[in-house]
Amino acid sequence: MATSNRQQPPVPRTLTDLLSPEWLTQALGARFPDIRITGLTPGPVVSRISTNARFHIECDGGLPPGLSPDLCGKGYFTESGWSNRHAGTFEVLFYQRLAAQTGIRTLRNVYAEVEDGTGHGVVITEDVVAQGARFLDATSEYTPDLTADSLSQLATLHAATWGSPTVGAAEWLDSRLDFIRNVRGVKEIRGNFESEIGAGVPAEVRDAERLFDAYRALAERTSTAEPWSVVHGDAHVGNLYLDGDGRPSFLDWQLTQRGPWYLDVAYHIASALTVEDRRTTEKDLLRHYLEQLRIAGVDAPTWDEAWLGMRLGVLHGFYLWGITLKVAPAITTMLEHRLGTAVADHESYAAVGV
Repeated sequence: MATSNRQQPPVPRTLTDLLSPEWLTQALGARFPDIRITGLTPGPVVSRISTNARFHIECDGGLPPGLSPDLCGKGYFTESGWSNRHAGTFEVLFYQRLAAQTGIRTLRNVYAEVEDGTGHGVVITEDVVAQGARFLDATSEYTPDLTADSLSQLATLHAATWGSPTVGAAEWLDSRLDFIRNVRGVKEIRGNFESEIGAGVPAEVRDAERLFDAYRALAERTSTAEPWSVVHGDAHVGNLYLDGDGRPSFLDWQLTQRGPWYLDVAYHIASALTVEDRRTTEKDLLRHYLEQLRIAGVDAPTWDEAWLGMRLGVLHGFYLWGITLKVAPAITTMLEHRLGTAVADHESYAAVGV
């Protein structure tokens, strides 16, 4: 794809700035040097912490080869989102430095930059909805066969970065479990556990202080754990979409970091499947993931190591949803039930000595 020496415009601070044909012409000009956007049709906007805005462009002389007319911009444009803007830095760096080399199915980006000084990360990707994709959440039906496919994608990501010296030297990929624990903790977990959201969490694991202590132990363990790779970091089913061919694909890379594989795999299995499906298929799915690592040339963990990883990894997901506040209650309720039940089934508190 052609590139140019054209200077990049400032990273947009507002959605209005991003949806400007003039700004987009400059921003996309680095990758598509002859582009001149003459028209833009705004589409749906979804704004929670980050803002996602779909739009359609028209270009003088037609679209440059390789560029879709249907795009989606993502940034932290609202007042509440601005305080979380640094999360976008990690997603931008993933798209800039890792997405292509790992080969994992994800959104194809056409712009990804971080604003100097503020750390505000903005990404523009192809609008996969216009290509027939379907975004998912915890209420979506997700089968064991689909889970096997998404685990193959995680194996692709992990194997491509397994023990990589480059990954090991990248400070932006340092473990962030301690950071997460310091941002939100017992207060938020207790609030969820004592509300209807926590009603489906088994009594034996519905203890905010114990979960906080268990996550601290997990953070200590994973910060020096080997083997490590790049992990997605938040691999619940709501961070997946099915592409136009119905294939699971990952998005939302704000928590990407260096860590042991099981932070993704155990969390993904326990969040994607109903409790009944998870109990019935998790061992076969874990074997499938390990086999995908071997096919990719990785010396996969032994079964005993892998099963311990399952016991540990579900804690990561349970904690993240224990502290979640700004998501529809039906989704938080379902994921706390699924992940809390997995923690109880695997006696995960005992696995970290809490």
